[in-house]
Amino acid sequence: MWRHSCLVLTIGLVLAGKILIGAESAEVNLDYVAQRALERARQPFRSPRADLPKVLRQENLNYDKYREIEFRHDRALWAADGLPFHVEFFHPGYLYQEPVHVYEFTATHVQPIRFVQDFFNYRALHIQNEIPSDTGYAGFRLLNQLNESNKWDEIGTFLGASYYRLLGKGQRYGQSARGLALDCGEPDRPEEFPIFTDWWLGKPQKDDGQLTLFAILDSVSCAGAYQFIIRPGETTVVDVEAVLFFRETNKVHAVNTNRLPIKTIGWAPLTSMFLFGKNSERKFDDYRPEVHDTDGLLVRMDNGEVFWHPLDNPSVMRHQVFSAPNVRGFGLLQRERSFAAYQDMFNLYHLEPSVWIEPRGNWGDGDLHLVELSENYEGFDNVVVFWDPKNKPAPLQPHRFSYTLRWMSETDKLSEEKVVSTRMGLDSGYANARQFVIDFDGPKLDAIPETDLPQAVANCSANAVIVYNQVLRCFGLGTWRVILKMQPRPGNADPVDLRCTLQKGTNILSETWTYQWSPP
Repeated sequence: MWRHSCLVLTIGLVLAGKILIGAESAEVNLDYVAQRALERARQPFRSPRADLPKVLRQENLNYDKYREIEFRHDRALWAADGLPFHVEFFHPGYLYQEPVHVYEFTATHVQPIRFVQDFFNYRALHIQNEIPSDTGYAGFRLLNQLNESNKWDEIGTFLGASYYRLLGKGQRYGQSARGLALDCGEPDRPEEFPIFTDWWLGKPQKDDGQLTLFAILDSVSCAGAYQFIIRPGETTVVDVEAVLFFRETNKVHAVNTNRLPIKTIGWAPLTSMFLFGKNSERKFDDYRPEVHDTDGLLVRMDNGEVFWHPLDNPSVMRHQVFSAPNVRGFGLLQRERSFAAYQDMFNLYHLEPSVWIEPRGNWGDGDLHLVELSENYEGFDNVVVFWDPKNKPAPLQPHRFSYTLRWMSETDKLSEEKVVSTRMGLDSGYANARQFVIDFDGPKLDAIPETDLPQAVANCSANAVIVYNQVLRCFGLGTWRVILKMQPRPGNADPVDLRCTLQKGTNILSETWTYQWSPP
């Protein structure tokens, strides 16, 4: 017998050889969802916003009213079955205008999880009778006994557009991942935000250590199918496989007559916040030394080179593109793990996860994009990174890719001989020069005697010149410190690109530090 003992739903039961209404006999897998995504892509995009009841729209359900609504924790999906994962649902409305439809599946059947008002405590609100049972949810959160055997911790949320966040052991929420980014950071066209519209949640067995989810992603330009296999732990690992189908031009123009052809297709996008840090030239009137979810971009190229690019909060939007054919890994990392660096007892930035992405298979030719927006408030994300394939897909042809995300605290294994800090300021010894102080650390670097200095191999773009280069042992930190002084060419108003690596002859000892400095 297949039953659902937790939710008061119209469900399917296999009883006396007969399947009752509510369940469908089906094997849910990526092909099952991809077929539905292809059918969706053959039609013009229809926004789920049209299905949101008026009582839940933002003009009727403001922030304070929305906060009155709370999911009843005892109604969590799978809680009554004693399973290793629970699911709690977010109520639609306020900012969450696109209702999401959710299904549960087993090895042989699938059934809808319909919107049920009794799952929620509405407190002083009296709107239940105005919400149809086919409304859907805003999204959901996942719970697991990750940190303690007798405590259910939130380990992930899937909420809003195609955003999701996950946690490893002892971590606090920080950066987000997305299903897809379309035309992000392009100055001549608006960004298109795809949304997850349908979810299939795989009911786990009692001894399962992983959870399988499927989703349909939809937008004006494309529809797609996604598979997520989530394994919580010290580092929470997520395997993602996706199939996209781009709509024909006439289907896109049927919804948006002004839509230009898609310029960038952002695979595996990450979104984060960087307000200020050690390298910041924009100063904030704040008691905290640093405020950021992540402090740098790490990239492992196909040729083996590893480079570290500190993040920034520029005065205007900055969109950098790095050639990265068959990139082997990239991610936004939080390398600064000391509470003293933040001094924030409410936002625990030192406990937020780094996220590392490992492509599966050969992604082919493409570019890595880093978009940094100017921001004055830490509540908004202002950093996005994604990989964009050179070969854009033909309409309605399957566009496949897969990768693994690691939500981690410890990042040394990614690159042991690494950049640990970047600082900068004006140098009075040279006219208009900027001084960059870069600290490198790692076990192999520690083994180098102080009498046998490594060499800092540094260069910059042609619109500037490096006028000073020194390497010394920083006794206070136990690092190797590089001091570079860069002087822009007279009249230069363009950004300056810099690179630096510690070497012994041709032997590379560290990852490559890269930076883009913009004139004020």
